[in-house]
Order: sequence, then structure tokens, then C-alpha cells
Amino acid sequence: MSIKKQFLKSKPECKVTFKFTKKDGVEPQTVKVIGDFNNWDTTVEPMKPLKSGDFTQTISLSSGTEFQFRYLINDCTWVNDDEADTFIDNGMGTSEKNGVLQL
Repeated sequence: MSIKKQFLKSKPECKVTFKFTKKDGVEPQTVKVIGDFNNWDTTVEPMKPLKSGDFTQTISLSSGTEFQFRYLINDCTWVNDDEADTFIDNGMGTSEKNGVLQL
């Protein structure tokens, strides 16, 4: 998995490209990147599948902010991106964490 940030000079915005890399034992049909930036809406458009079996999506987000996020695999399994800037308790009373993207 990877996260690429491209800060725009013309406005306070960052284009963030999320890439979910196919893992051993995981056969995703759909992958969605879900977080604060889309109100944790699980019905958002899935990431684009690549021929390699990976998935990608680019989202424009406001610079100077932080966003919590996770990947939703096949609408049932939540996964963090190891390349998140940091991790935070998800506030649901479990040991699960959310990835944090710092822009």
C-alpha cells in the first residue's frame, strides 16, 4: 500500500493518491478508501482496479488539515494503510485504529 501527496502551488489543496496493494490471502473484489473526507460513507465509489490486482484512487483534499481513514475491502473488512502518517484510536471502544493523513 502507498500514499502519494502532491501539493498544489495554485491553491491550498493536495492531491492524494491512495494505492491498495494486493496481499497474500486477500482477494479483494472491491476496495474503498473511506474517512473523514467523505463522512465515512461506505457507499462511495470504489477505487479503480489495476491489471496487477492493485487498486488506486486520487482525491483532492484541503492542505493544512488531518484526515482519519481506512480501506474497506469487499464491503466487510477494514484495513489500515501502513504508510499512514500516524494512527489514532477509532473511538469505537475497541483496539482498532484509524490511519491519519496529515496535509
